[in-house]
Amino acid sequence: MSAANGTPDRAAGTPDTSGGPRPEPLRFFGTTWFDHGRGYAARRVGVSAGSLAAAAASCFVLRIAYQGLQIAQVGSFVNLLLVVMFAVCSALAFRHTWEGFTRRHDPARQSALRGMLGIGFVGSLLAYFFRSLTEAPGEKLLREEYETARAQYEKRVSRRSGNPKKRRRA
Repeated sequence: MSAANGTPDRAAGTPDTSGGPRPEPLRFFGTTWFDHGRGYAARRVGVSAGSLAAAAASCFVLRIAYQGLQIAQVGSFVNLLLVVMFAVCSALAFRHTWEGFTRRHDPARQSALRGMLGIGFVGSLLAYFFRSLTEAPGEKLLREEYETARAQYEKRVSRRSGNPKKRRRA
């Protein structure tokens, strides 16, 4: 990162776009999603394995918590309520996370759903795992945004015909 303006240096792996818009970095991938270089495939494998392992470990922890409730003999209604709560929140978190890979979420809605997403963390981990099997999670969204920004930049730059001060009058 450049200390002066907080933008990534060329040596840090940001593709040179000749003064135009730069690709936005992704978590765990940086800007390797842009050209699929510098270990992109290995990172995808690592993210897939890591998110699946985290989901499995989370399910194990949830199982221990469930067994603790059984030992405490809180009743079948509370056990059922707990299972349903985690299942519904995980399903909603999966859908919300999956949609986040193709479009930006409203920050206010994201803040309102923070508790539900926290409870359904297993669903978010699984969405991350399944998306990383095909691409870097969020790559499609960032590629579309980058291509749109690049096209707008090219359109703005191509309209200019040079320095108007240097034009000769006819």
